[in-house]
Amino acid sequence: MSDLDRLKDELDGLQIEDNPQIVKQKSRDFFWYSPVLKQQLDHVTADMIVTPETEADIIRILKACFAHDIPVTTRGAGTGNYGQAMPLSGGLVLNLAQLNKIKEIRPGVVVAEAGAIISDIDDAARAHSGQELRMHPSTYRTATIGGFIAGGSGGVGSINWGGLRDIGNVIRLRVITMEAEPQILEMTGEDLQKVMHAYGTNGIITEVEMPLTAAYDWVDVMVGFDAFMDGVHFADELGNLDGLLVKEVAPIAAPVPHDYFLRHQKFIRKDMSVVVCMVAPFAMDAFAAFTARHRKASIVYRSDKASEAEKKGLPPAFELTWNHTTLRGLRVDPTITYLQVLYPFPHQIERVRTMSELLGDEVPTHLEYVRFDGKVTCFGLPIVRYTNEDRLNEIIRMHEDNGCPIFNPHRYTLEEGGMKQTDAVQLAFKKQADPKGLLNPGKMIAWEDPNYDYSSDKLFLFPGLQAS
Repeated sequence: MSDLDRLKDELDGLQIEDNPQIVKQKSRDFFWYSPVLKQQLDHVTADMIVTPETEADIIRILKACFAHDIPVTTRGAGTGNYGQAMPLSGGLVLNLAQLNKIKEIRPGVVVAEAGAIISDIDDAARAHSGQELRMHPSTYRTATIGGFIAGGSGGVGSINWGGLRDIGNVIRLRVITMEAEPQILEMTGEDLQKVMHAYGTNGIITEVEMPLTAAYDWVDVMVGFDAFMDGVHFADELGNLDGLLVKEVAPIAAPVPHDYFLRHQKFIRKDMSVVVCMVAPFAMDAFAAFTARHRKASIVYRSDKASEAEKKGLPPAFELTWNHTTLRGLRVDPTITYLQVLYPFPHQIERVRTMSELLGDEVPTHLEYVRFDGKVTCFGLPIVRYTNEDRLNEIIRMHEDNGCPIFNPHRYTLEEGGMKQTDAVQLAFKKQADPKGLLNPGKMIAWEDPNYDYSSDKLFLFPGLQAS
């Protein structure tokens, strides 16, 4: 009898799936956004999927897998973009979809299990007390809160609140280690950084405590521009208006809005760049006045003035932004891909202009305005009209040579993508929480390669924990 067969016997009574087709389907995320990762990871599959319903189930699963040296890769909803949840070493995928209870809502705080869908948390918080989460990914209606913390970085709302990396945006995490006797850790403060954006390599997040803010029936707005850089100036100024409450500000260069936002196409000319916004209802008069100051700007759509016929079938604004911009593009042209760029403050406008002029329609610009280290600047998720990997790497080098750091979505390890820096503190916690290295193997180079030099001057989105 194989170790896998023994494992199945030991996990009898739990929800186990070993049909190869279903297992492969549940072993995948949105890695195929990248043609590089699609080639590298297309074959990846687990041996089985196990869906626990309680923490006790998880502890039972981890103990058994530890005893039999079976790798475990945690899965939320699989909405990540760079292979975070893909089991490179096979083994067991731990599907947390059933750990989805919303346990407590109080002023400014929600406590939920890791598998709770983000939009369900907001629905409950709004109904309870008119509150909502501070930020969410564009996959709001499908992504889980645990998956967002383990694999995401920020999103809609980051213009006000920064990213998950910013202290205060996660209050507490409950985490189970993978040892002979798994421990339950309650992590707060600086310790949160050990497991945030770690792809489940050093513990299983089972419960989250997150801050809430006031909820609004956000107005979806599109502002049109003949010239993309006019839209960038508009967005930059809008993001810095202290009194005008917005939740999303995304300048997107022509022809992307017309060509990829098919249901909004009736509002957009092919040569029109747009700034997609979400605005608090009470701020719309101020927003209209601000837009009127910009003679080159015109509001081409606002959901609070649209007829029911006009609104019918339109996706919400947040599903035009962040990674959904690329997703809508891939549905029209499956040969495209994208990058993740930072245009550092205070030179963001000049650097956006430089890269837009250098690369033109080969890399149409898509920006997301955010608060980064307390300053309003922009990330880029530009569309790349992909030809080959050498040219993609050349485009990456061009950005870096012009002072625009890349968080590379064509790499599946924590370090190579530039998303999370491994250091001695992070590595020591990995050794404590996962002494056999069975949690999501292959994603942390510093664990796999003892000679890896993790000292680096590179900018990481989630910096290391070593005291400077």
